[in-house]
Amino acid sequence: MKALDAVAWLGAAVLGLVEYVGELGIFAVSGISHVFRPPYYPRQLGRAFMEIGYFSLPVVALTALFTGMVLALQSYTGFSRFGAESAIASVVVLSVTRELGPVLAGLMVSGRAGAAMAAELGTMRVTDQIDALSTLSTDPMKYLVAPRLLAGAIAVPLLVVLADILGVMGGYLVGVYKLGFSSGGYLSSTFSNLRVEDVVSGLIKAAVFGFVIALMGCFNGYRSRGGAQGVGAATTAAVVSASILILALDYVLTQVLFVK
Repeated sequence: MKALDAVAWLGAAVLGLVEYVGELGIFAVSGISHVFRPPYYPRQLGRAFMEIGYFSLPVVALTALFTGMVLALQSYTGFSRFGAESAIASVVVLSVTRELGPVLAGLMVSGRAGAAMAAELGTMRVTDQIDALSTLSTDPMKYLVAPRLLAGAIAVPLLVVLADILGVMGGYLVGVYKLGFSSGGYLSSTFSNLRVEDVVSGLIKAAVFGFVIALMGCFNGYRSRGGAQGVGAATTAAVVSASILILALDYVLTQVLFVK
């Protein structure tokens, strides 16, 4: 019986996972289709853009700045053992633009805006406000979900541009004022090692991450059940699932963009 119970538990887990992935896929396709079909709600798009982009500026900016500073210090500690201190500027700019900028910005936005979206839509679901929209002949997917998906794909790349600038600036501040590099030499090394494809690849990742954050926030909030406890569980699930997907997709996109 114990073996059968284990098989039954494993089967139920696999079926549950397949059901979850299927629902998520259908939800994503439906949301994307509504982005390109009228009617449009520019006010909802602007509100979602402010929520995801503008209000996430402080946390993303501080994270990027201190990450660049720490990266410069740690690089100096390691490279000084091999006499390769001159490579610090290039390591900082490549690490920030390719990886740390989009990944850290995505994780910060997930914890702030993703949780907010899940909580808002979850509250609307358990208080029957989403059903009320349908009663008023307003498609909830088009009114609530599509603007957030589009705003996430637009706002996060803009945040990453800021994160790249501040991350490189953090490395510059530490390199020049703490480690004693010349300002001109540090900047020259930074720009000589920076390529357009490094920045573009980071922005592509950011657009994907922004879409994923909005998707998981909306999906978990939209399907929440069970009152306040259900809203809390949906919020937690949105942040955790978006964070895991960001890290997993970062590997996949790096493989696609850089490994030939």
